[in-house]
Amino acid sequence: MPRNAQLPLDGIRVIDFTQVMLGPCATQMLGDLGADVIKIERPGQGDLSRNVFGSKTQAQVNNPIFYSLNRNKRSVEIDVREEKGRTAVLELLRTADVVVSNFRPGVMEKLGFGYAALSAVNPGIIFASGSGFGPTGPYAHKGGQDVLAQAMTGVMEHRADPSLPRSIYPTALCDYTAGMHLVQGVLAALIARGRTGRGQQVHVSLYDSMIAMQMQEAAYWLSEQETLNWAAMPLTGVFETSDGALVLVGAFKPNPLRDICAALGIEDLSPTYPDYDAQMAVKPELQGLFRTHFASNTTAYWIGRLEEQDLLCAPVRSLGEALKDPQTIENGMVADFDHPVHGPVKVVATPVHLSDAPFAVRRTPPRLGEHTQEVLAELADEARPLKASA
Repeated sequence: MPRNAQLPLDGIRVIDFTQVMLGPCATQMLGDLGADVIKIERPGQGDLSRNVFGSKTQAQVNNPIFYSLNRNKRSVEIDVREEKGRTAVLELLRTADVVVSNFRPGVMEKLGFGYAALSAVNPGIIFASGSGFGPTGPYAHKGGQDVLAQAMTGVMEHRADPSLPRSIYPTALCDYTAGMHLVQGVLAALIARGRTGRGQQVHVSLYDSMIAMQMQEAAYWLSEQETLNWAAMPLTGVFETSDGALVLVGAFKPNPLRDICAALGIEDLSPTYPDYDAQMAVKPELQGLFRTHFASNTTAYWIGRLEEQDLLCAPVRSLGEALKDPQTIENGMVADFDHPVHGPVKVVATPVHLSDAPFAVRRTPPRLGEHTQEVLAELADEARPLKASA
């Protein structure tokens, strides 16, 4: 980063009550953009993700799950159930620009940190929260979780073939999407505060984010009462090759079936099956034919043949293979840093690339309570006025 370069959120203080993924991925993005993110953690335990997939002793020192979500933050280990701890946190909140939580609705109010209480002493505060289903309504107090949101919003119902069993999408799709929506809301509220001097509440939910992600499918259903399924198109699919697999998207061209046949070296079937409806009627036969041919040679061979016809295709790879890909390296998507306890660590970097503020790990993921004394000392020394603008 150029000397004296200012990050977009330099000078913005974020008090972070979040844990697991929805909230931490949002506050990590705010930290990557330059905010001073102060993570409030429970004594002795901290964020639940500190102890995922490992022993408690080892996880506190070396946990990739925690590392992946908590760089560029400071950790304060404090008991908000005790008067002394609650008073200290309230003082921090008086100086904050943003407070972020992902508890069930009502928990922050029970702790004494609800929006009404905080905005009374800090009118510029932005109160950002994420939940499973929203702050009101029939599911408001139901425990929210990624897989539940997949199930309840129709995402889990989507399958390339209705004969396939329903299954869980194995990546935290809902958490990450809602987390990025929360970042968008916080940034918009900061811009609005710059004009009005007032903070506001920002809320996102796993449920809403998954409904929004299906905007095309939802619009089609609301208009036509029919299911739109991009994965079920007759010329699209995943096909095994002699040494792996490839995915083919036979669409977005005037005559993709003709071009697929040319790539496979077989007779042009498009005069017999000239349009989508005709192809859909014989989808099993077409896909069976494709499957037989693709199995006869390597992925690289068929990718070359398909690309000669300008067809959309790609090899199916493991995450490990993707992380080593030259494009991943060129895009700077793997970050390295030296942790004071564990040593060299690799994590995924931010996908947002700013020319004037290149990504950097300015703070390694903190040990539990690593910055407690530092932050409390700063608080004691500060006579910082209440924020009225970004």
